[in-house]
Amino acid sequence: MAAEDGGGEKKGADAAVARKAKGQGGFRTMPFILANDFCDRLASVGFTSNLITYLTLQMHLPLVQASNIITNYNGTANLTPLVGGLVADSFADRFWTITFGSFVYQIGMVCLTLSAALPSLHPPPCAKHAADCQRASSYQIAVLYLSLLCTSIGTGGTRPCTMAFGADQLELNAHGRRGARPKWSFFNLYFFAVELAKLTAVTAVVYIQENVGWGWGLGVPTIAMLAAVIAFVSGYSLYVRMPPGGSPMVRLAQVAVAAFKKRKATVPDPSLLYQDKELDAGISTTGRLLHTDQLKFFDKATIVTEGDVLPSGKPKPWRLSTVHRVEELKSIIRILPICAAGIILVTSSSHNHSFAIQQARTLDRDLTPHFRIPPASMLIFTNLAMLLTLAFYDRVLVRVLRRFTGRPNGITHLQRTGVGLTIAMLSNAVAAVVERRRRSVAAASGLLDAPKATLPMSVFWLVPQFTIHGVANAFMDVGRMEFLYDQAPESMRSTAAALYWLTFSIGSYLGTLLVTIVHAKTQRSGQWLPDNLNRGKLDNYYWLVVALEVVNLVYFFVCVKYYTFKPLDTVGGEEEVELYHGNGNGTDDTKKQGGSFK
Repeated sequence: MAAEDGGGEKKGADAAVARKAKGQGGFRTMPFILANDFCDRLASVGFTSNLITYLTLQMHLPLVQASNIITNYNGTANLTPLVGGLVADSFADRFWTITFGSFVYQIGMVCLTLSAALPSLHPPPCAKHAADCQRASSYQIAVLYLSLLCTSIGTGGTRPCTMAFGADQLELNAHGRRGARPKWSFFNLYFFAVELAKLTAVTAVVYIQENVGWGWGLGVPTIAMLAAVIAFVSGYSLYVRMPPGGSPMVRLAQVAVAAFKKRKATVPDPSLLYQDKELDAGISTTGRLLHTDQLKFFDKATIVTEGDVLPSGKPKPWRLSTVHRVEELKSIIRILPICAAGIILVTSSSHNHSFAIQQARTLDRDLTPHFRIPPASMLIFTNLAMLLTLAFYDRVLVRVLRRFTGRPNGITHLQRTGVGLTIAMLSNAVAAVVERRRRSVAAASGLLDAPKATLPMSVFWLVPQFTIHGVANAFMDVGRMEFLYDQAPESMRSTAAALYWLTFSIGSYLGTLLVTIVHAKTQRSGQWLPDNLNRGKLDNYYWLVVALEVVNLVYFFVCVKYYTFKPLDTVGGEEEVELYHGNGNGTDDTKKQGGSFK
């Protein structure tokens, strides 16, 4: 049984025409969206990149405790986007979710700045000997936690929506033109702006923190966050604003419940499964998802039985679902195993940043007699590598690869992600070799028991690991986000973006567990991660990370081998066409009903 009313398609088409008539969307919106995210990332990276220094040298916390605080903060900050994405997709829309999140983030930054600026909110400076350092009191740590909690909640509103909101401005502007394809280069542009903000943060902001003071060092990001809110809101009249399509979680639950109720029913021919274009119009403005043969149990939700339809002709949502809604659930289930590969990646490398900064603090950082590189500014090499790789990839590598693969984007989203995962392993292998070299220099110099001494070894030994990590991110992060945006149902793209951040959240919490276990299990045989890294075995930890990443890479390849891309039924001009959306290359294999476009 199928309701073939075309009103839903007309409604979606009329909405697109209305947006275009108002002059909304397109690249004209990019300065406002990217300026918001630039200032947002300048604020967040401005304090998180050097937070390990603030916690160990200003709050006087032990290395492992400080590192775990940072990882737990990152876990919470990457968990709240799941809630924010659901709120945006359900009822608030992306614009207002981003605005609210930015405001709450601003409150957290103000509290954090006050924590650093007011003497009563942080312990006094250390005396001459480290043993005389007074740790932060419970009250002072509580204020710190409250500040971090506010920034975490604010992040929940901005992170899942900004990328999807920006991509909407370009994709919806191109919708309806035959041959037009989504401008996936937006994600390269987005990550380029993010890395530019990070570059500014780890140079200018970190320099202020190390040489002027933490009050100003956190005050500058706070001012930047205020500028972010103003920049974003000022572009209100130009934005394409996708209306929320109702709670996606409720729709997914309705499909699961309806399928369970009919678990004993036999699935008929796919052409007889229930469809209702008018009912799905609000959640399929760019096209309806077509039936797939995977996860057939959920197809039972589309079988029409007695009592499934009201006298008005409308289906009872907890008893009968459309093919489009069933395929929404299937799409999310198919995405999850690919997302899970990101969890192990984050778990294995979640503490590497903090440990690398502590390594840098022990090395010779003098550029001139009057200038010393702040340890956290070593991240500049990661940011520069990612910026250059993104530019090279988008302007050169894609054109070269296109000649061999015939794909407009050179390689698929999943291939790009796999390349990044492979390069990331090399980064940690190099880090292990360099750490072994650093510790041998400490032993040869008789400085094993002098953790605050500067070793006769240049900090630039750390450049390769930071640089390789930046190259890996340029492939890995962009590829994963493009994949999620492409393969997620249209009405769940904020939620799908939240899945990207959710992998960071779960990975961060598991990373804390990993470090805690390693720290506990190695106490008797020689600690790997003591406060004094000269007496530790950090290189062993890096090799453990490499081993985990090898296992994760094999798992990722298995998931990719069995992944099925979503098919989409859309409208192109006067004709209805079928798109096998997201073969991972930024293009669509397009089939006209009754013929083919190749």
